Amino acid sequence: MATPAQQVKPDDSLIDSETAEFLCNGYVIVKDVLSSDQIELIRRALHPYLQGEHFGRNDFEGFATERVYALLAKSVEFSLIIDHPRISPIIDRLVNPSYLLWAALAINLHPGETMQNLHRDNIGQRPPGEGLINGVSTMWAIDDFTSANGATRLLPRSQTWEQGRMASERDRADLIAAQMPAGSVLIWSSEILHAGGANTSDRSRLGITVQYCQPWLRQLESFLLVLPPEIARTLPERVQELVGYSIFEPGIMGYADGMHPKRFLRDDYQGRKAQGKPS
Repeated sequence: MATPAQQVKPDDSLIDSETAEFLCNGYVIVKDVLSSDQIELIRRALHPYLQGEHFGRNDFEGFATERVYALLAKSVEFSLIIDHPRISPIIDRLVNPSYLLWAALAINLHPGETMQNLHRDNIGQRPPGEGLINGVSTMWAIDDFTSANGATRLLPRSQTWEQGRMASERDRADLIAAQMPAGSVLIWSSEILHAGGANTSDRSRLGITVQYCQPWLRQLESFLLVLPPEIARTLPERVQELVGYSIFEPGIMGYADGMHPKRFLRDDYQGRKAQGKPS
């Protein structure tokens, strides 16, 4: 598996600044995260599944859009972006330490694709408590993202709106296109209104969205079904935890047959010794 472009954890002051921008506007763009070699590695891993044969089944998925689900079941190489040392420290600041992977899929917009309806991720009841969010989403630019080829549209600061409020025509005038060069990452709040843009260019636009949710929410994709133990054993330990081979501390949410789910991956797992908790 490829090693991340930036192995050293970024300076705390940089993470502070990016987190502050995220909390203010509902999103932040981090550039120069993936190297050209890593981008090519991801392209090769996706190539067998992007043959122009399987397009969206409805307007939301996009009738001119290819989507590749269950990425980790297709190649361990995608672990590179599920838990990346440049991006994870930002996610860590925003959600509970036991957060989970909510979704991870590739999205390839072909020419002629129309703009999605504005929506929020992790749809459901608002999170409990002031300042909490349901989750954090990312979009990894494998191609350059431009206004013409379908760069993600966002409505800045709409994460602060009251529950249920949607965008009026006047609000839509404030939509921005998250334009960024290949190798960049857009990070946005699950509470912000956003949409995939229309692709009016003559080329497809490839990105990978990796999304995270609070540990008390149901994951969008059932990773423990698409990643049985024989596949999950090949993943880095932190990625195993993100897909669901973990429990929500300090309780026991996520146990399997009264035991820590890691027992299904490691024969030598010793478990937790605390009385009254699954080991």
